[in-house]
Amino acid sequence: MGYTRTEVPELENLMKYGKKKFVRYEEGAKIYSMGLHFFQELAKEAGAIYHVKRIVLVNTELIDEYLENFRDA
Repeated sequence: MGYTRTEVPELENLMKYGKKKFVRYEEGAKIYSMGLHFFQELAKEAGAIYHVKRIVLVNTELIDEYLENFRDA
């Protein structure tokens, strides 16, 4: 018997105010408006993945720093 996950209301608002540092793949893909597979690859390249027992969490601060490297000046 599995557990059902509940959706986090107004996830984007939590991110704007810095209250959500770690997200799962699905949440992160929604926040950054990209596909799930691409977000997983991006998180791996950024070194932002944390394995906690059977859960994979992504550090959004590290993702933000990694994305800043691709900014056009």
